[in-house]
Amino acid sequence: MTVRDEILDNATPASERLWAVSWPLIIVVSAVAAIGTAMQYSVAGGAFDPWAAKHATRYIAGLGLVFFISSLPVRFWIGIAYPAYLGVLSLLIAVALAGTEIGGASRWLNVAGVNFQPSEFAKVAVILALARYYQWLPRDRLFSPVHVVLPLALITAPVALVLNQPDLGTAALVAGAGIAVMFVAGVGWWYIAGGIAAAAALMPFVWSSLHGYQKERVLNFIDPQRDPLGLGYQIFQSKIALGSGGMTGKGFMRGTQSQLEFLPEKHTDFIFTIIGEELGLVGTLSLLALYSTILLILLYMCLRCRAHFTRLLIAGAAITLFLHLFVNAGMVMGLLPVVGAPLPLISYGGTSLFATMCLLGLAMNAFVHRRESIDPKTVNALI
Repeated sequence: MTVRDEILDNATPASERLWAVSWPLIIVVSAVAAIGTAMQYSVAGGAFDPWAAKHATRYIAGLGLVFFISSLPVRFWIGIAYPAYLGVLSLLIAVALAGTEIGGASRWLNVAGVNFQPSEFAKVAVILALARYYQWLPRDRLFSPVHVVLPLALITAPVALVLNQPDLGTAALVAGAGIAVMFVAGVGWWYIAGGIAAAAALMPFVWSSLHGYQKERVLNFIDPQRDPLGLGYQIFQSKIALGSGGMTGKGFMRGTQSQLEFLPEKHTDFIFTIIGEELGLVGTLSLLALYSTILLILLYMCLRCRAHFTRLLIAGAAITLFLHLFVNAGMVMGLLPVVGAPLPLISYGGTSLFATMCLLGLAMNAFVHRRESIDPKTVNALI
């Protein structure tokens, strides 16, 4: 029997993989995506074009991607972890050299007339690479400086390239997700605390390297009245919309800030504001309850996994979703500076949605193969 045959023999049979997925996760994720489609319909004034129909179609395609990713042997994903990371890094370099500029930032690549944002997949690549790195790293080496520097380098390379685009929000999310995975893997909290202290010491340098509009966003966060008709306009209108929603909201498609075009970026980063205005506190809390359910299901899936790699994949997906939710909600409420952080499964954007579905697919793959152990000698046998 060849190594390949042995792997396929021990892996979860293909006929069982469809039923081994977490159907509760699929149902709750689909419910959130349906809310996203409804809100895209609302902000377009009661029309499926230009956003709602595309959002729904992309989600259905993304759901197919989840099932496809979950159907492959887990060793396949271990085997391509580093090549995938290098591939995403190459795309980020391509953006730096020949990216498409939109709105003053060069964050997109144009392929056959379609723009996509490679930085969204940097989160997936970093989590995949770190999960492989820590799969066989002995616990006594977790605290060795050299074994802390290497994963930090894996995180720093894409973060630096994303910052160059410039995209402070995505860079912060990639860094946050990567460091959180290191912590879950067992890296001592004192390393994390040391890293935070080092970052604080570098703040003057970071501040000097920020673009003018990024500095203005931070200053407007500190003093919202500093420029209420300029860079502070969006967050000012967002607070008005959220506050005017009250307990039960103004009603579906009856939000004045959205329907009367007072709120920019209402279909992307500020879609949470529209939910608050039209559905009120009840609507926003219900949505947060759905997100919390997703995170609890992922936690359950994580605890059921046997291999360290699969546990880290699910933990990385959960952490990334939480960070996106935390940053987006904090941003639209004025609790955090305005940065590019779409609301998962709800904000309009193809690359962001597919990146989220890739993460959920990897988490589902880990759960489907949760009972399997992983032998390092057989990792590349399916590549």
